[in-house]
Amino acid sequence: MKKILPFSLILIAALILAACGSASENRSLTETGFGGSAPQMDAFEPAPAAPEAVYEQSAAASNEAGVSATSVDRIVIQNADLVIVVSDVKERMENIQVMAQQMGGFVVSSNIYQSYTSDYVEVPEAQVVIRVPAEQLDEALEQIKKNVVEVQNENRSGQDVTAEYVDLQSRLKNYESAEAQLEEIMDNATKTEDVVSVFNQLVYYREQIELVKGQMKYYEEAAALSAISIRIVAEETVKPVMIGKWEPQGVALEAVQDLVNFLKGFVDFLIRFVIFILPVLIFIFIPVYLVFIGARALFRKMRGSKKKVQPQEVPVEKDGK
Repeated sequence: MKKILPFSLILIAALILAACGSASENRSLTETGFGGSAPQMDAFEPAPAAPEAVYEQSAAASNEAGVSATSVDRIVIQNADLVIVVSDVKERMENIQVMAQQMGGFVVSSNIYQSYTSDYVEVPEAQVVIRVPAEQLDEALEQIKKNVVEVQNENRSGQDVTAEYVDLQSRLKNYESAEAQLEEIMDNATKTEDVVSVFNQLVYYREQIELVKGQMKYYEEAAALSAISIRIVAEETVKPVMIGKWEPQGVALEAVQDLVNFLKGFVDFLIRFVIFILPVLIFIFIPVYLVFIGARALFRKMRGSKKKVQPQEVPVEKDGK
């Protein structure tokens, strides 16, 4: 009996230790999620999230989708500037406007004004800005330069906005995701202050969405329609420079023109002198001359009176004579 009692105590202690180990193992499995089921959390009313928190959650969701520059076509804005010399400024401006409309583009602005040559001759000059489809930019430039007297300047530039456009796409997706989450929160909100807070955040995100969409639309239209700015100069303003060649005929013509200009100026001067300058001189000279004559006569009269009033000296006789 004494031998059985210690053995029974050892057996009971072993069973207790085994039970404790099994309970600890089950608890660890439950905590790590590999065994049993995790305790359910009590349901609670969601509070309105701050704009930054909602934006971070939506940004993480959109980053999983991944929008990169390789997933979209390159977006390049192409523009061109031209300065052309033509014989008829008005006609060429009208032709350019018609060409832009026929290509599916439009006229942004057009202005015709008067300029002057080196000889002060008044000639027309124009400035036109048009937009044409980007794929027809080369054709449009060729038609603009066709049959011109001279192309003084031509500049073509391109701006790659693919990265900016992709960034706008990502921001738009984030804003729309945040908007959807806020709408869901607003549907579940019961307190007035919560509803007002979520509504203000919705207004903010919807405004950002509209701004991003507007910027994306601008990039799309600018890339689809290239801008061409054309300055149209009259042929009379351009004079060729001749070096090493003397033309007597041209010199004689210039001399004759100078003589005609001199005679014209001299005749103009005579006409102005007779009609304007001479009457003005007469009108000014006559009163001045009359005043001068009167002053001189008065001076002579005063001088004569002074001579008459002056007494004559009486000679003094010496003694003894």
